[in-house]
Amino acid sequence: MSDTSGASVKDVVLAFSGGLDTSFCIPYLQERGYAVHTVFADTGGVDAEERAYIEARANELGAASHVTVDGGPAIWSGFVKPFVWAGEGYQGQYPLLVSDRYLIVDAALRRCAELGTQRIAHGCTGMGNDQVRFDLAVKAQGDYEILAPIREIQREHREVRAYEQSYLEQRGFSVRAKQKHYTINENLLGLTLSGGEIDRWEVPGAGARGWCAPRAEWPTQALRLRIGFEQGEAVALDGERMAGHVMLARLNAALAPYGVGRGIYTGDTTIGLKGRIIFEAPGLIALLSAHRALEEAVLSRHQNRFKPEVARRWVELVYEGFYHDPLKADLEAFLASSQRCVNGEVVLETSGGSVQAVAVKSPHILNAKGATYAQSADWGVAEAEGFIRLYGMSSTLWAEVNRT
Repeated sequence: MSDTSGASVKDVVLAFSGGLDTSFCIPYLQERGYAVHTVFADTGGVDAEERAYIEARANELGAASHVTVDGGPAIWSGFVKPFVWAGEGYQGQYPLLVSDRYLIVDAALRRCAELGTQRIAHGCTGMGNDQVRFDLAVKAQGDYEILAPIREIQREHREVRAYEQSYLEQRGFSVRAKQKHYTINENLLGLTLSGGEIDRWEVPGAGARGWCAPRAEWPTQALRLRIGFEQGEAVALDGERMAGHVMLARLNAALAPYGVGRGIYTGDTTIGLKGRIIFEAPGLIALLSAHRALEEAVLSRHQNRFKPEVARRWVELVYEGFYHDPLKADLEAFLASSQRCVNGEVVLETSGGSVQAVAVKSPHILNAKGATYAQSADWGVAEAEGFIRLYGMSSTLWAEVNRT
């Protein structure tokens, strides 16, 4: 496109959230000759009022165009489904709540294709993992020019956020007052908090809380939920079939008042630093609990033993930015194959704090017709003794040979 003077203007698509960083990016890029087209991928962290604010903010800052994309279906199919199949958090704990970044990139690249530009911009700083996720996701999908204004200004300004605020105010743009004590990331998957005493490995303050209610506010009556699965994918809640992203939102709303899904963990970040956060993911934790209970009952012993190795590698790839690496696709092919008999229903129950799978129903449960563990058997004493003798022969021989 061109401006009124006939000078060439370069189109760039900016992944936009309406916050300080991405707001700064618009005039910064404009002053360097770019027409900035903003894309907000709504991955479940805002309400209708906030969506409207984000669009108004883009227009106020002079975006050449703005589009809002519903990211719920993409985040379910692109992340939640294979993540639940995997069944593992990063380093055994963290449920990868920032994986919406990959779907945000996809939405921005689709807008690039519509506009016929190979330029994409984001508001990531040079201090965290998100810049790795954004950049690698872009590079894996084509030859794009990546613009990262916040990384650029870090070369010259130590107090980056103060500089951004001053920059906007000097150009007549207000900066919305927000809670400054914690850094909060929120989407359909859940919520994370960092900053302040959390970063100092101290006891989190009373304000370090998002969706999950504190113990004193938990309901007195226990909650039961029934989740139906088909080939490892959750498809029904309490008998009602619904889209996955809708179910996840409902699970978040139902379980957050019971404090389910809240945790504190310290992780090894992609850039090499230790990162400590509080996370809250009621719906995801519930899905993992239900899926694991069903899977344990229908998979073979060898599947149950081997699958966590695949899951851990898949989780590491996604956490570290390799969402489009071919190994991730290879691992997902295995995970999908492992789910072909993961069909049935699981009843979850919580009285607060944690959620338990209390009942499992499936036509594929590996029950032996004539035997129940520790209760009854359709084999005799001689068969049991023979099995034990052969099964433990190597260890028994070692003990006999080396006994002093």
